[in-house]
Amino acid sequence: MDANNELALRFEEHRTHLKAVAYRMLGSLSEADDAVQEGWLRLSRTDTNDVENLGGWLTTVVGRVCLDMLRSRERREEPVGERLPDPIVAGDQPGDPEREAMLADSVGLAMLVVLDTLAPAERLAFVLHDMFAVPFEEIAPIVERAPSATRQLASRARRRVQGVAPVPDSDLSRQRKVVDAFLAAARGGDFQALVAVLDPSVVQRAAALGHLTVLRGAAAVAEQAMTFARVASGAHPVLINGAAGVVAATPDGRPFSLLAFTIVDDRIVEMYAFVGPELVEEFAGQSWK
Repeated sequence: MDANNELALRFEEHRTHLKAVAYRMLGSLSEADDAVQEGWLRLSRTDTNDVENLGGWLTTVVGRVCLDMLRSRERREEPVGERLPDPIVAGDQPGDPEREAMLADSVGLAMLVVLDTLAPAERLAFVLHDMFAVPFEEIAPIVERAPSATRQLASRARRRVQGVAPVPDSDLSRQRKVVDAFLAAARGGDFQALVAVLDPSVVQRAAALGHLTVLRGAAAVAEQAMTFARVASGAHPVLINGAAGVVAATPDGRPFSLLAFTIVDDRIVEMYAFVGPELVEEFAGQSWK
């Protein structure tokens, strides 16, 4: 085996981890793939003889690439909170091993929504340190700050995340019962039953045709849910970022929406809808069937 093939094999051992890092940094599966590919290109142009910890080296390289991509978003003046993170969807049957590995190592959409509100350097420091245990001494050169200042970045991000991101119920079967109750109430047009499974301050974010709409409050979300139920003949259970979700289909069996939920104390506190057949095909593929 020549040196290039050996290096490629060593890189592949870290690919899933690197994509998990990039996904948490960017909230976009396609951009995460781009960041990982850039990591490979930089590795292929580097003399690795002095690299003792290839995984750590690649993590910091991909982190730096992601930081540049986040800063590029800022320069394009993309409004904060104007997009939903890409969902990671998996069905009940074994499928794509990389997708399943990403799902197992994913974080909830609620966390990603909050991460999107952080400044790029804050997000990098928090993700690398708090989620992947990268020492501040290794993060500091990426953000061009001293380790003490880098620690402050992560601390500031941590306070913002802990103050906003809900901590969801971890029991998948209990999550599914809440989702099933929500769907049954929506199909039955039972407004009061819908309100009963929704947190009074529930937030629904829906991505459709490149736009994001936000509804707040149990009454508004319940009314929208009953409208949704009139055009959906079936809801197929899937996992979305490790939590209970559904793919909704039209009466002729065509999937048209993904619904993800954040459930706390047996109530839905956040909902995410990805509306449009093209989005379902992009994110869910065949996993819903």
